[in-house]
Amino acid sequence: MKARVTVTLKNGILDPQGKAIEGALKSLGVEGIASVRQGKVFDIELPGVDKARAEAALKDAADKLLANTVIENYRVEIV
Repeated sequence: MKARVTVTLKNGILDPQGKAIEGALKSLGVEGIASVRQGKVFDIELPGVDKARAEAALKDAADKLLANTVIENYRVEIV
């Protein structure tokens, strides 16, 4: 089973890397960029686990390691 965990900064948390990317895009002439927020994506494979168990295991992994839940949100998707 394949899954994806997407981690993003919570609203209101400053994102200096996103601002740097935004500035770089504008300096390269890319138009229509209002703002950029950066995040992390983890593609994870789980052998022989049912969907409910996989989601529970991935949420546990995100809470313990993949995301800093004080400043980040995460989303788990089975793909």
